[in-house]
Amino acid sequence: MKISIITVVYNNKKYLEDSIRSVKGQSHSDVEYIVVDGGSTDGSLEIIKKYDKSISKWISETDSGIYDAMNKGVALATGDIVGFLNSDDIYFSGDILNKVSKTIEDNNSDCCYGDLVYVSGDLTKTIRYWKAGSPGGGSFRKGWMPPHPAFFVGKKIFENFGSFRTDFKISADYELMLRFFERGNISASYIPEILVKMRIGGKSNRGLKNLIRKSLEDYKAWRVNGLKISPLIMLKKPFLKVGQFFKSGKI
Repeated sequence: MKISIITVVYNNKKYLEDSIRSVKGQSHSDVEYIVVDGGSTDGSLEIIKKYDKSISKWISETDSGIYDAMNKGVALATGDIVGFLNSDDIYFSGDILNKVSKTIEDNNSDCCYGDLVYVSGDLTKTIRYWKAGSPGGGSFRKGWMPPHPAFFVGKKIFENFGSFRTDFKISADYELMLRFFERGNISASYIPEILVKMRIGGKSNRGLKNLIRKSLEDYKAWRVNGLKISPLIMLKKPFLKVGQFFKSGKI
């Protein structure tokens, strides 16, 4: 099973090499690695060129934001399965993509996902543990969603239901998965393990203002998909993550 991994980067020379080496170090035999650079000026492009032989495809050009860049990656992808690894992040071990391939093949699933840990800059300390768990009935209405960097989905699902909406600035990943699960009713398999280490500081997690903005965009995601939900439930959604901060320490 061919897996396409997409890394989007803009001026992240500090950590980009970690992400590239993480994909390069995967034991899965059929990986297509795509890097989409937004026209970096800090030396990120030189790192991409350094690993040119390990990268299947890369482009460097201006874009309209992270979700536009992700859509460029999806358009370039030719794998059966598509996943995203942020330029700050790494896979937890070298056999993650093998586990993804086996899980999807064994269960004949449209997608699979696993757990994620937010970590310190040096990757050694867990700040927050996102245990995704298995979805039950009405899971999205209860605040559930899989961690996007630990989410792997068939390319055909993008072809059937579309890519990221660029009119969303902070919650397009939520809207995409809501569309796939709630409208597309895709089948999913859960891998009950940490798949990704994510350095703390994601765009949607920076400060109270962004959390409020994200809640409003999450509510918009329901409306644009013709789905009904109380706005009060969406405002409570961030507080459901509080328990994720209690499992921390060295990893």
